[in-house]
Amino acid sequence: MIMPRAAERLLLPANPWFIAFTLVAALMIDMVPVGRVAAMPDVLAVVLVFWGVHQPRRVGVLWAFVFGLLVDVHDGALLGQHALAYSGLSFCAIMLHRRLPWFSLRAQSVQVLPLFFAAHALALVVRMIVGGMWPGWTVLLAPVIESALWPLASVVLLAPQRRAPDRDAHRPL
Repeated sequence: MIMPRAAERLLLPANPWFIAFTLVAALMIDMVPVGRVAAMPDVLAVVLVFWGVHQPRRVGVLWAFVFGLLVDVHDGALLGQHALAYSGLSFCAIMLHRRLPWFSLRAQSVQVLPLFFAAHALALVVRMIVGGMWPGWTVLLAPVIESALWPLASVVLLAPQRRAPDRDAHRPL
């Protein structure tokens, strides 16, 4: 069987509690009050896309919608603005879940860049339709930063699955 380059080693199953912890931690990072910075990356979006690609049966569109509603309530945004963007983002990530692991982390970050741009554009269009203010052209930096965070998120979030299943004194990993 031909295996993808990224999957040279078999990974352990993902712990559902770890997935939930990372999603809640990303939500808490997004809730840190840093002011209204348009170029602020959305860490929750990166984690939702990551788990949508790597665990599409556990983290799907419903969880993205729920977390989007939580972000809407916290930010005081139009109810459903982030929920719609996260749902579309999660749907597209699940569509890519078979193709994306075949590429290197750098190529993966290039391929998820349009997803992040589309999610930010969708949220911006909804905000502008209801009469919101234009955040400026710095809003285009957020998807680029999120795409740059993709390799770091991949290394950190896959680390618990890369450990040895049977630890002993003679195995270095």
